[in-house]
Amino acid sequence: MRIIHANCRSQFTAADMDFITLTLGKNRQAAGFLASLLADGEMRDLILDDETLFRVLLEQRGCGRVSPHLYFYVLVRHVLRESGLGDRSVADYVAEMLMEFSRQEGTRLILRGQLQPMDYFFEMLTALQTADDYTAFCLRAYIANHSLFFSGVFPERIRSRAERRGLPGLRYYQEMGRASFRAASHHRLASEFDLVPIFDTLSERFEPIRLALNGLAARVFSAGDPDCRFLSRVDGEAKLA
Repeated sequence: MRIIHANCRSQFTAADMDFITLTLGKNRQAAGFLASLLADGEMRDLILDDETLFRVLLEQRGCGRVSPHLYFYVLVRHVLRESGLGDRSVADYVAEMLMEFSRQEGTRLILRGQLQPMDYFFEMLTALQTADDYTAFCLRAYIANHSLFFSGVFPERIRSRAERRGLPGLRYYQEMGRASFRAASHHRLASEFDLVPIFDTLSERFEPIRLALNGLAARVFSAGDPDCRFLSRVDGEAKLA
């Protein structure tokens, strides 16, 4: 059970830098100047906000040429800014969370000493009652992240299951996610890992962040990139009721 950190931007590759300079540099001289600017953290952040990067990654199937860290960060940062959320650390965290959960194994929760994954929220909440300090923090963060991921990426699937099978709807996921981020932010380890302000924002702004991810998911699906349909890698029928 891995703790997710706001560190997408620290994991960009040399190929990512080449992609940025080739995408934004109008000629070789401009590309060289951009490469020097990317070495500065503040300038790099400003460059990453360029609308062209978002458009190219989303519409021109550019994600096969970059790392998932750059891909997720640029897309998440763009839609969160559209929603009025300008904190780069929050975008960094949400992007890293999407990258983690886009891998099939990222959606499976297996506690230390157990062989079988937990599939239901009630199992996780029950485990909290006897969990040690570290495990309790991880469980809170996991429930919060999973609530945001599934309600952000698969809202229609949640609605459909609620209508057809009487399973919890989006409000349940939203309240579970908001409460879990709040509880995680109050844990001592949140301070140790510099996650308190991020968790506080995710709790307070859960709904607008979820809606921003809804819009991003719709745009990615409509773009139809066969090499980068990260959302379709996840088992959307995960048992989280």
